[in-house]
Amino acid sequence: MHRARKKKCDVEAKMAAPLSTMKFWKPGTEAPGISEERELNSETTGSPIIFNPHTALSIEKQRQKLPVFKHRNNILYLVESYQTVIIVGETGCGKTTQIPQYLLEAGWAAEGKVIGVTQPRRVAAISVANRVAEERGALLGHEVGYTIRFDDCSDPHATRIKFLTDGMLVREMMADPLLKKYSVLMLDEAHERTLYTDIAIGLLKKIQKKRRDLRLIVASATLDAKKFHDFFNLNESGDPNKDTCGILTVEGRTFPVDVFYTVSPVPDYVKATVETVLKIHETEDDGDVLAFLTGQEEVEKVVSLLQDQARSLSRYGMKKHLRVLPMYSGLPYAEQMKVFERMPSSVRKIVVATNIAETSITINGIVFVIDCAFVKLRAYNPRTAIESLVVTPISKASASQRAGRAGRNRPGKCFRLYTEEDFEKLPASTVPEMQRTNLAPVILQLKALGIDNVLRFSFLSPPPAQTMVQALELLYALGGLDHYGRLTDPMGVRMAEFPLSPMFAKMLLESGNFGCSKEIVTIAAMMQIQNIFAVPPNQKKAAAREHRKFAVAEGDHLTMLNVYEAFIKHQKSSQWCQEHFLNYKGLLRAVTVREQLRRLMNKFKVPRTSSEGDPDVILKCIVSGFFANAARIHHSGSYRTLRDDRELHIHPNSVLFGEKPPKWVVFNEVVQTSKYYMRDVTAVESSWLVELAPHFYKQAKHGSLASKRSRVL
Repeated sequence: MHRARKKKCDVEAKMAAPLSTMKFWKPGTEAPGISEERELNSETTGSPIIFNPHTALSIEKQRQKLPVFKHRNNILYLVESYQTVIIVGETGCGKTTQIPQYLLEAGWAAEGKVIGVTQPRRVAAISVANRVAEERGALLGHEVGYTIRFDDCSDPHATRIKFLTDGMLVREMMADPLLKKYSVLMLDEAHERTLYTDIAIGLLKKIQKKRRDLRLIVASATLDAKKFHDFFNLNESGDPNKDTCGILTVEGRTFPVDVFYTVSPVPDYVKATVETVLKIHETEDDGDVLAFLTGQEEVEKVVSLLQDQARSLSRYGMKKHLRVLPMYSGLPYAEQMKVFERMPSSVRKIVVATNIAETSITINGIVFVIDCAFVKLRAYNPRTAIESLVVTPISKASASQRAGRAGRNRPGKCFRLYTEEDFEKLPASTVPEMQRTNLAPVILQLKALGIDNVLRFSFLSPPPAQTMVQALELLYALGGLDHYGRLTDPMGVRMAEFPLSPMFAKMLLESGNFGCSKEIVTIAAMMQIQNIFAVPPNQKKAAAREHRKFAVAEGDHLTMLNVYEAFIKHQKSSQWCQEHFLNYKGLLRAVTVREQLRRLMNKFKVPRTSSEGDPDVILKCIVSGFFANAARIHHSGSYRTLRDDRELHIHPNSVLFGEKPPKWVVFNEVVQTSKYYMRDVTAVESSWLVELAPHFYKQAKHGSLASKRSRVL
């Protein structure tokens, strides 16, 4: 735990004015303008990477330098003695890379057994697997491997340590319900409480009752250890000597961190971030800066503004230069790696990041942290049945993690873009994803695993009942469940096998009947890739001009189909992608994803058919899966959902933005910033909704559409 002078965190970020008026104060000192006598008012695509500051040492010496090393014997003793071990260790202590190796060296992978380590993010699984393979002197994919969605780099016979996403672990249970090949499973970064982490936790508790030999390690940088201990402890005797769960804390490599708050709330944290970076550069000693923002758009905006400022500072003869770098999950791997590069002494590195930099990565040289107090989280509203990405205040635990990034190499400073009073209003921890997301995908998987009564499933944090009911209703509407709530065969059984949302799965399975399976599998694959369109900050107009060449009036889905088909037509050329401002690696991944989805469709004997240029059959097929995400134009120019009259807008990145708005649309998801925006939007006919989802919609007498939930829109 870092030792900030005042360890409290953040809240409603509202930001400041010009640089000269940006004022911070450190708790424990007199606040500006306040008398000493006055009492002061008083924590998707992802991409963590391992940075190693000891590269000059041998691998063995590097491993011994990590704080977790001195706990090696204690960890092995606890794993031998308890079914479950809770390990709380700060980012950088070495728990992720070292504990699996300690277990391997102690014989836990003997007789063909596997040590599994889950990660919430895909790139984390790849990055850590790479590092551990390097430390073992092994080729990645043999002794050490990884498995993520659409990418299995492991050997069923040779792999002894396997890193995988928590979602893939749950998926493996469909073929191996007791996970018999694993001797130990380590759930890493458990504090993030992702949807599939929580599902895995509930399923593993169930498995442990049947497999007393299975060992479970729950590891995290910040964790409510007692909550996890009480959940996993199978001892009901009251005798602590019979506990089945142990706890261990591993210290990190931390230095003191001074925390500074703004004197008053700030109206614009994006602008304030830029001002604070410049103020640090102007007034503080050497040391790199890490600034937290909520998403890619904000990150790129701040990076662009700071790069402009950096050029100005260079022209005015400032001795120390700025190198400004972005960091977010959708950034290409090569670009992410730039944040770990060492800078010359004449350069100060500025890393502008999302919450990926909270616990998933450690960047050497960070001395100053700027915390905007907000994060973008997925939130589901069961009343409207809309899941959206919402900018929301962070928790005190997250604020503590952010501040701690400044104390990894030497004493640091954290500048919080909010008042201490606002910090005190923050929740202690982030609401688990289980309690704020659409549960249809996990309920489908739980049903496929034979858990019929999902309402009585052992959740670490039970989800709201209304959210569960909505998920069951959606699965019934999609044909995945019957009216008894049982998995349908074949539709529900097949939907559960797709590593996609139930809506995408239904669309794919129906595509043969619509005569467009070739096009639909391409669209589904493209929709799994982030940032197909590349938009360099200094070439926005040129990029937009090239991107318009692929756009079609029907919307984003057919536009993505055009991009893919053009990519294939041009022999998957990287040069062609560069000329048209397209993400080459993303398109290559779409090719791989498409092939895997195609194999699943072959397994289920979905006919290979083509629309032969008829867009309507493709659009109807999309409606067959996404009918619940429908909206109609409103006289105000915005859209309204059919289920709850929620106001929505077309996202600026959509090809339909700025064009004559279609009367009816379906969309993939909603993102909330200043407004609720629909992403991946396609124009449809209202008659298709009634035709393809008569169980969901009906035509009202006056010709408009009515939801069968008694909402006439």
